[in-house]
Amino acid sequence: MNWKASVRAVAGVAYKEFLHIYRDKRIVALVLLLPPLFTLLFGHAFQATALKGVPALLQDRDKSPESIRFGELLSRKEAFAWRKSSAPGVPDLIHAGVQAALLIPAGWGKGLVDGDPIAIQVVLDGSDTDTADELEGGVRQTLGEFQSSVREEMIDNLPDEVIEMGNKLPVDIRHEFVSMMSPWTVQSKILYNPKLSFIEYVIPGIIGLILQLLTVTLMACTITREREAGTLSQLLVTSLRRTEIVLGKVLPYLFLSMFLIAATVAVAYLDFGVRFHQPFLLGIVCLLFLLCSLGLGLLISSFSNTQTQAIQFAVFFLLPVFPLSGAFAPIQRLPESVRRISYFFPLTHFCHAFRLVNMNHAGLSFILGDLVFLLAGGIVTCGGAAFLLSRAQD
Repeated sequence: MNWKASVRAVAGVAYKEFLHIYRDKRIVALVLLLPPLFTLLFGHAFQATALKGVPALLQDRDKSPESIRFGELLSRKEAFAWRKSSAPGVPDLIHAGVQAALLIPAGWGKGLVDGDPIAIQVVLDGSDTDTADELEGGVRQTLGEFQSSVREEMIDNLPDEVIEMGNKLPVDIRHEFVSMMSPWTVQSKILYNPKLSFIEYVIPGIIGLILQLLTVTLMACTITREREAGTLSQLLVTSLRRTEIVLGKVLPYLFLSMFLIAATVAVAYLDFGVRFHQPFLLGIVCLLFLLCSLGLGLLISSFSNTQTQAIQFAVFFLLPVFPLSGAFAPIQRLPESVRRISYFFPLTHFCHAFRLVNMNHAGLSFILGDLVFLLAGGIVTCGGAAFLLSRAQD
């Protein structure tokens, strides 16, 4: 069979598969509506990362000018929505309907003046570890701001006698004293994502998850649908080769997936202002990722007997991908043993390569390993699906 006949054979299978998609209005609606909808939902969910309006209790048992001033400074922070309370003891966060409580003990203001400060007690809801850490950091930062302002006022109000005594100190001692009394600073320069926009980081994960969710699940039903309808055996007894059947099945979903990419990219650009750089290299990353995902779905379809079974296998694969692929959080947070497993997921390499190209403006050499993995994954899965089709002839 020459190459022209092979092209016609692949085109015939692809046309037949396209008709299946076109006639199923549910799939058409799914493909047209879910990508932009999911992009909007996920994007807005991750667009703002700073905490705002977290319910919290403030118990000022000191009632000193210092504690009142510190409470006013806390109330200006957007992270908290403070409610004042005078209940004795440690508050019950669940019954109070809050996630944090701050207790200023009696004598706190006097301890600051006497040089024997008493610790402020912060009670946090540890069921949400990220929120608890951020709330504690916010309290510490506010306390540091308060301490800095008090220190500056103290220096400004020093008596003239103290200033004269300070002038008598050796120059190096005075310089060291000034250094210790002044806040030490850090000069930061942020590269690649100067605004620290989390949506810039997470958009590859959103695109990859939408693509893999739809491509794997839709592809997983292709051969099983033929098997359930009784048309697979008729297809296999024709002169078509298994590779031609596989290519014909993949091509319609490949073009459909390109439309999904265009829709998600358009929403990310228009609604969130995400800029996409080096489109040619990003296109290569997306294409290889699609081939790998489509091949995986086709492989699942080739050894599944029913569409229900295929969906179950697809869900079984996709479940660990969500938390372990680095789509929404760096995989460096994972334990080393779990991180090794994450490197077997195509989405891990897609997110890594996409971010390097789009955010770091990296060249081909930086993502070559990811591209090789995705290409090998596409070849292995599509080849495995073609090989397993021989089982369907039995």
